[in-house]
Amino acid sequence: MSTSTREQSLSVIEQTAGRGAARSAARRRRRSASFGAERRPKWVTYTILGIVLALSVYPLYYAVLLASSDPITIAQNPIPSLIPQGNLVENLTRVLTADIKFWQAFFNSLLIAVITSLSVVLFATLAGFSFSRLRFRGRGPLLVFVIATMAVPTQLGVVPLFILMSELGWVGRIEAVIVPGMVTAFGVFWMTQYLESALPPELIEAARIDGCSLFRAFWHVALPAARPAATMLALFTFVASWTNFFWPFIVLGSSNPTLPVALQLLQASFFKDLSLIMAGVVAATIPLVILFVFAGRQLVSGIMQGAVKG
Repeated sequence: MSTSTREQSLSVIEQTAGRGAARSAARRRRRSASFGAERRPKWVTYTILGIVLALSVYPLYYAVLLASSDPITIAQNPIPSLIPQGNLVENLTRVLTADIKFWQAFFNSLLIAVITSLSVVLFATLAGFSFSRLRFRGRGPLLVFVIATMAVPTQLGVVPLFILMSELGWVGRIEAVIVPGMVTAFGVFWMTQYLESALPPELIEAARIDGCSLFRAFWHVALPAARPAATMLALFTFVASWTNFFWPFIVLGSSNPTLPVALQLLQASFFKDLSLIMAGVVAATIPLVILFVFAGRQLVSGIMQGAVKG
């Protein structure tokens, strides 16, 4: 709204409702302008964002510094120079050619992360659609039970889960990691809360009146509406699956490892080569960085589309 338009509207308010109402409207507009879209970020905002960005990036940069050094230099000076040295490519080559089954572990982690992300998004969106838009007996207690399972530590279920995997003959196979992670309580809660506010019931009713079955209404109406939240859930699930160490280390071991389990073998000897270990960390982090570079813009655009109410 331009300045002249604001002045005209304030004059109209003053003529119709009095000078006090005009002053009150002017104060509300100044307050909304100071916190709304017209507000311009100041140097304090950029300073805080810069500090947060530096604190977030420094651990990865520190890993790169150690990965580009050598064991003698690290032993002499645990805090390396702020400029990377020239051994990064050599150390990465040592990791790739080491006897830790790197490429097998890489493809295992990629397969597990992709399948788990897709299944969590599909099943969590189905459950979220059911809890948010369908009315059935026991809906509330069942949702509370699903959310309550988030309070149970993962370690409590390791023994019975390992016994089950042993009975199925899946110990040492990636199915033992994929199947237990195909749906999560957090994903169900996340999608339920999002669809509760982002999916109007009238859309589902209109789709049913037009002849859609319940599953077609979910596929053509609910799933597109859930795309922003589903994108974030897929990204979070992929990162969690990629970096998961505890359960794959127990059920897979070193015979058919994922990437975190394989990198743990780099420090299995008595002498720990920090440059080699950090090179493995960098090698495992590069795919996540590439994922965020290519998916970051789509993720932000999806969030913005979900935030705009039509």
